[in-house]
Amino acid sequence: MKLSTKLILAFLLISMFSTGIIVLFTRVLASREFDRFINERYEYELAEDLGRFYSRNQTWDGVEYEFKRFGHEPGVPDDQHLLYFSIADENGKIVVAGNDRKVGEPCSQEEFEEGFPIEVEDQTVGILLMPAAPDRNPIDYEFLRRLNGSIFFSAGATLLLALILGILLSRSISRPVRELTRAAHNLADGSLGQQVPVRSRDEIGELAQSFNKMSTDLARSFNLRKQMTADIAHELRTPLSLIIGHAEGVHDGVLEPSRENFEIIREEAERLEHLVNDLRTLSLADAGELAVEFQPVNVNDLMSDVHAHYLTLFNQKRITLDLEPAPGILTANLDPSRFAQVLNNILDNALRYTPENGRVELKTQLTENRIQLSVRDSGEGVSSEEAAHLFDRFYRVDEARNRHDGGSGLGLAIAKSIVEMHKGRIWAESEKGKGLKVVIELPVD
Repeated sequence: MKLSTKLILAFLLISMFSTGIIVLFTRVLASREFDRFINERYEYELAEDLGRFYSRNQTWDGVEYEFKRFGHEPGVPDDQHLLYFSIADENGKIVVAGNDRKVGEPCSQEEFEEGFPIEVEDQTVGILLMPAAPDRNPIDYEFLRRLNGSIFFSAGATLLLALILGILLSRSISRPVRELTRAAHNLADGSLGQQVPVRSRDEIGELAQSFNKMSTDLARSFNLRKQMTADIAHELRTPLSLIIGHAEGVHDGVLEPSRENFEIIREEAERLEHLVNDLRTLSLADAGELAVEFQPVNVNDLMSDVHAHYLTLFNQKRITLDLEPAPGILTANLDPSRFAQVLNNILDNALRYTPENGRVELKTQLTENRIQLSVRDSGEGVSSEEAAHLFDRFYRVDEARNRHDGGSGLGLAIAKSIVEMHKGRIWAESEKGKGLKVVIELPVD
């Protein structure tokens, strides 16, 4: 059964159940209140007639013959009939007996309090006791019949309206679900990038937004994987071509088996090994299987060790490497060797792209219970659009850059994966001609 059919039936069943309860209670209450109204009306009219009778006669004698019509039953002689009502005096004793009662017997306190007073010239001359409403006349029955008909008509109109609203609401609810289902089937069939319209701000609207984001991320991930496969093949082709070319040249006698040729083969093999190791590290990090040993580490000490390690390399290239540690002790829960790998990848890029007589600054600081580590260089820098892609795999700002100078293009991608494993985040800030700043943010231990 379709969702729209289920919703329509649910609306209809709820409406039928609630309308049935309303009709039942309305009929019962209407009949009871109508009987009460008739009873009060007869009591009022009868009390007025009895009051006029007492005003004329100053006694209750003969009242049963005057009002015998109230107790008349078919087939019973008039002199044997019983009055429909009784009258009690102010002390609660019966003075006019009806309904098998006797003159002089007391009535109950409850019956006395519920009785209707008979007044003559603002004085109470008796209490009218009527145990039940008299029989309804045809007009009363016609009124109740019309009232019940109106109730059933209203119930039918309510059910019809509920059915119409149920159809409209079920369509409005099931429509985005059908769109999501259709888009999910297309996505399962390989048609990536499916998007559905967001028609509301409720849970279904949030589901549509989540689906759109998932579809976009899936299409982007698929494209990145395709691009990564092509990039890996391209990156591996260059060192393999050099190795195979020099090896065949030496084998065929075209190249001399000299130290220089063998050194070229060795360097390209090392470059190939380095690329394979980077790919393995990146795949392990993506799968969450990269071995990490977390421990409390003083970030200032870690930056100081990295600074000391790179100081000689920077001095050889005549680049100033400064360190500005934050005051006090900044402790973070991290793997010191893995995090040193992150800083090494960032500093390798800074060393590669910072010109001679340039400057690189290392800095640590505490901001809003977060530890920030930054590496700023005085190189050429990149645009803000290019800075947003620096951590993509195999991304190079200058695609024509020599790979001997530009690296494998995986260093910053590895750094990002390791930082995210430490529940941190990393980003780059740069403008053309104003250098590049890489910021790492970590939670305080």
